[in-house]
Amino acid sequence: MGMSLSPLPAVWRFAIVGTLASLPITVVVNWLPDSEAAIGGGIMIFGAFIAGIVAETRSANPGAAGLRAGVLAGVVAGLTLLVEVASTTQLSVLSVIFVVFASGLALLIAPAFGLVFGRIGGWAVNTVTSQLRPSASMP
Repeated sequence: MGMSLSPLPAVWRFAIVGTLASLPITVVVNWLPDSEAAIGGGIMIFGAFIAGIVAETRSANPGAAGLRAGVLAGVVAGLTLLVEVASTTQLSVLSVIFVVFASGLALLIAPAFGLVFGRIGGWAVNTVTSQLRPSASMP
């Protein structure tokens, strides 16, 4: 077995690529009328979808890459909430409990959505590439 030059496993690299690629998409979606796209939600949906596409094209598990993008989305959502609460209210015991509870909830839910959207990304790239490949029965 050869050694990898990267310290991160491939599915984590794909999750990070998806996460970074989702940021401009989330900004564009936020420009739409009546849109309130949160950065964590954008990573959870678009980032996991892109991570699934990249993983599938690299013969890796798209669900695993999407799940990890979901973990990153949960972390970003928790940190974003912490910054928002800390900057808009005076920190109290109740606000700290709220941030901990909401962040924990995000860390539980976001990976599940990431798994689903990663698999959808893998399925989408398989569907598109199978439609583009010439059939063996065609002359």
